[in-house]
Amino acid sequence: MKLSTKFITFIVTIHLVAGWLSLYIFKERPLFFIVSEVFILISLAIAWQLYHDFIQPLKLLMTGVEAIKDRDFNVKFLKTGKYEMDKLIEVYNEMIDQLRTERTQQQEQHYFLEKLVTTSPTGILMLDFDENITHINPKAQKLLELTAEATLHRPLKSVAHPVLKVISQLKTGESRTINFNGVETFKCQKAHFMDRGFPRYFVMIEELTTEILAAEKNAYGKVIRLMAHEVNNSIGAVNSILDSALHFLDHTPDVQNAVQIAIERNDHLNQFMRNFADIVRLPLPHKELINIEELVINIARLMEFDARQRDIVFEFEFVAPPPQIFADRRQMEQVLVNVLKNALESIGTQGKIIFRITSSSLEIIDNGAGISAEAAQHLFSPFFSTKKNGQGVGLTLVREILLNHGFGVSLQTVEAGKTVFRVGF
Repeated sequence: MKLSTKFITFIVTIHLVAGWLSLYIFKERPLFFIVSEVFILISLAIAWQLYHDFIQPLKLLMTGVEAIKDRDFNVKFLKTGKYEMDKLIEVYNEMIDQLRTERTQQQEQHYFLEKLVTTSPTGILMLDFDENITHINPKAQKLLELTAEATLHRPLKSVAHPVLKVISQLKTGESRTINFNGVETFKCQKAHFMDRGFPRYFVMIEELTTEILAAEKNAYGKVIRLMAHEVNNSIGAVNSILDSALHFLDHTPDVQNAVQIAIERNDHLNQFMRNFADIVRLPLPHKELINIEELVINIARLMEFDARQRDIVFEFEFVAPPPQIFADRRQMEQVLVNVLKNALESIGTQGKIIFRITSSSLEIIDNGAGISAEAAQHLFSPFFSTKKNGQGVGLTLVREILLNHGFGVSLQTVEAGKTVFRVGF
């Protein structure tokens, strides 16, 4: 029962009882009866006025409550001239002004943070209480090559991406550096804030590839230049002495052969050092418009004889029309020769290599032995090689050429018997 109904019921009951008692007591005294009835009527008038004085503030409060429930903070009341009512209206209006101000500030902060997250140069993932992905900003989508549709409202662990699998194992406050595809390096940090008494987690992903590659190149460049300088100076002097010695060894063919072998070995050592120096002295690409399909076919023909000797077949999957790219033809040929040579050696004998060209990428897929998880972390590192007599130069040179072109590069075994080298244009 409403409070107003209770109040009216109470007043009516009291005055009916009072009227009945007045009639019963003063039925033989008409004058007293009339006076008592007048007092009862005055009491009713006062009760009715009190009803309005009490109920009106309650109605006012209910109107305000409904406005607050509807999140309408623009409803304010005018003063009535009654002290108690005006104090109530004053307090209510002040409360509404404060709520409206706080709501405006909250919305401004929300829009600012949303804009900040969206335009941030750092990749950001927002998680809910159950670690489902609720937001992924454009930078994170670009870094991880994922779409919002493929990640939103899904548990972090369920998204098939190597970086996200590592992130799912991070504890709050922990950070880790992750090497992805042998080239890209990310620093991932997990943190949280409190939301309604519960922790909300978020992950920041920062790309370190450029800085690491620059520091790495600067370090191995100094080593290579120092080695090349010392080896070339020594070999030049030694070969000069050996050439002079040959003129005095006309009648000693065995010694002549030994000296000639030493000269050839020095030349091989000199070429060995040039291979390393090529990485440091790699010129900037002289770009021109080239047909990537034509380029791939020419390199495939160049390596076709070696492939036939190994009983390896080439397959071509090209998009139509063939894409045109701006690149240095000679350097791109060098890239394809290195990659194709590695694929042939990985297969050994009896296998298949697929050349796949799309509008935005080139893929060379082989069914060779594949790449171990340990080797995958160092594939493009200088001096690292899985071959017995490898120099660890080929893939480093490939990486430098493609990064100088602004192309993306990755090399990974996606499943048993399927290794993919990918260039993103």
